[in-house]
Amino acid sequence: MKLDFGLLFLRVSSGLLMLPHGWSKLSGFTAKMNTFPDPLGISSQASLTGAVFAEFFCAILLVLGIKTKWVTIPLIFTMLVAAFVVHASDPWNKKEFPLLYAVIFATLTMTGGGKFSIKE
Repeated sequence: MKLDFGLLFLRVSSGLLMLPHGWSKLSGFTAKMNTFPDPLGISSQASLTGAVFAEFFCAILLVLGIKTKWVTIPLIFTMLVAAFVVHASDPWNKKEFPLLYAVIFATLTMTGGGKFSIKE
């Protein structure tokens, strides 16, 4: 039971903390779509779309506990790209937060959302 409350707290808090990052990208999508970083060479618009998908839509599903093990995968990928590609030449303190998020999301990938998830 304690584990399930811990997973609930981790899932909801990390998802809610990620939402503003996704919302800022979604709400400014048109303004950012041609200038957003394209670290993978797939186009600025595609990179922005992927970031919005992970940071906003997957974060909502994570908070709700819907397919937790699956929705954390795009979040992990996005955070690793942010840490190692977008911030590759930046100091450690710019890489630390995306890496912490990646570790949290990887933990949830391994454990699932717990008993208090809507649909695992």
